[in-house]
Amino acid sequence: MSNVLFVCIQNAARSQMAQALFERAAGGRHQARSAGSRPADQVDPAVIAAMRELGTDLAGRTPHRLDGEDMAWADLVVTMGCGDECPYIPGKRYVDWALGDPAGQPIERVREVRDEIERRVVALLGSLDRDRATTR
Repeated sequence: MSNVLFVCIQNAARSQMAQALFERAAGGRHQARSAGSRPADQVDPAVIAAMRELGTDLAGRTPHRLDGEDMAWADLVVTMGCGDECPYIPGKRYVDWALGDPAGQPIERVREVRDEIERRVVALLGSLDRDRATTR
């Protein structure tokens, strides 16, 4: 089982969607968390609406500040637009997903980012599952 940490600046849009989509697609095979370097007060309302369209409710989630416990837990860190604000810990595997921030954007743009995150999550899970199969 791999522990995947999704990180963006505010943990109010991209990383929240990525965690939820990953958890849904992984079906317990892998675990996910999300965090932000400067978390917002709440998850973006348009993100909540876009995820509800897929049957996932993020209304009860609160943005979380990235901390040392998260970094120690993670096997893989997926960064999304936080640049130099995302800490680097030697020995961790990193992947950067260059995605625009959908926070404050119209719902159509949020859907586009959501769908791209979902596509990348599915590809990432395929890679993690292949890695897991070769290490058995």
